[in-house]
Amino acid sequence: MINAVLVFNNSGQPRLTKFYTQLDTAVQQRLISEIFTLVSNRPNSSCNFLPLPPLLAASSTTTSTPNTDAPSLVTYRHYATLYFILISTSTESPLALLDFIQVFVEALDRLFENVCELDLIFNFETLHAALGEMIVGGVVIETALDKVVKGVREQGRVAKRPVNEGLNLGARGLGGLGRAR
Repeated sequence: MINAVLVFNNSGQPRLTKFYTQLDTAVQQRLISEIFTLVSNRPNSSCNFLPLPPLLAASSTTTSTPNTDAPSLVTYRHYATLYFILISTSTESPLALLDFIQVFVEALDRLFENVCELDLIFNFETLHAALGEMIVGGVVIETALDKVVKGVREQGRVAKRPVNEGLNLGARGLGGLGRAR
């Protein structure tokens, strides 16, 4: 299960924070800061996997029973000026998570035609729609690039459609309700 998706710029400013597990806001803020510090200080030659910082590990193990859905791994990729970070359970494959990040970035690149940080800032609805096409409740449901892009574009068409569009169906459609005879 994916517990959180985070996107930061090189300065540590969050551009996307989506948590799929419930945490106090103060813990979320400290976690965001701690994870960015850990990820940004790693050399480029390091692997893209980290153990979960103690801050979240301690807050997720407060239950008396062992939890296989407890977050335990940080997976990230650095593209140009942005860090894409996933916090997940040990049941997720780290290589599959890297592939997920790649598909997410490629989907954004197709949706924005050469995505940049400003696209994420001013079009956050599209950013969240793309993520929503790929993850529901912390479970990855779609990684086919074409399906993700198509789903987001269809959402945009539905949201921007004028109220009366589609009523003019012609003489054959529903008796031509949109036309005067």
